[in-house]
Amino acid sequence: MRCWDWSSGRSTRSSDRGYVTAETAIVAPALVLLLGALLWGLGAVLTQLQCGDAARAGARAAARGESRADVTAAARSVAPGSARITVSLDGGLYRVRVAAGAPGPGVLDLEVTGEAVARAEAG
Repeated sequence: MRCWDWSSGRSTRSSDRGYVTAETAIVAPALVLLLGALLWGLGAVLTQLQCGDAARAGARAAARGESRADVTAAARSVAPGSARITVSLDGGLYRVRVAAGAPGPGVLDLEVTGEAVARAEAG
């Protein structure tokens, strides 16, 4: 049976010593791992948002009738550094796709994409 010292709020049993140290040794690495996973997820989301913004910028430029080089330049100005940009014309619609690798080690290095479609403006 455990004895409790109500004045100090601690257990008086000597075998309880060291539990906090053991629990901290287990919880601390788990918290570091959780923090790393959250930071990786945030990086992937931010990369995906940049790809979407870059695809929209390129689609707007394509809809204005700008050249393929100008469309790619417009998308590249917003895209992450290592992004791959493809521009295609499909039945009167310009489709701009931006793909980039999300930062992460090994198997966590995944590809995220953003795609936008725009119809060419008349005139």
